[in-house]
Amino acid sequence: MVNSAVEAEVRAFVQQVRETRPEVHVLVHAAGAIALGSVEQSELGDFDTQYQIDVRAPYQLTQALLPRIVPCTGQVVFVNSRAGINARQGVSQYAATKHALRAVADSFRDEVNERGVRVLSVFLGRTASRMQAAVHEHEGRPYRPERLLQPDDVASMIVAALQLPRTAEVTDLHIRPMLKT
Repeated sequence: MVNSAVEAEVRAFVQQVRETRPEVHVLVHAAGAIALGSVEQSELGDFDTQYQIDVRAPYQLTQALLPRIVPCTGQVVFVNSRAGINARQGVSQYAATKHALRAVADSFRDEVNERGVRVLSVFLGRTASRMQAAVHEHEGRPYRPERLLQPDDVASMIVAALQLPRTAEVTDLHIRPMLKT
């Protein structure tokens, strides 16, 4: 099952970019969805939605915009999650989509590096966001955003990686909160 509403939004975005941007220098995939629960109790529809947003949409966007990325030796950033590296109980669906996103990024990097395109995967720990507030609520824990990664810190690290000289490429960036949550 494909969430056609999301797919239609992706197609509309691609069309807008094609009409307004002859070149795409940086493409950042930062959208994400999460549904928590055990394998036994999780809804399959939630898995489909997460797959659509976390994997299929970035794949679709990258594929559609590649003709605008390659000529300008652009860069593609996949904002991922530590769950894609180290899955834990209660996040099997989310972890599976994030692991799949890692595979997409790694394969894509291998395909386009020879054409000068750099690909960065950013594996985040808990980050102050609406999604993390919902996760804390689900866990029955107080949401203390000051103890989490801050979005500005994440953005600074991504920008630093993108600004490296073209003789270097950061392929994987792991960032986690300094304090335990």
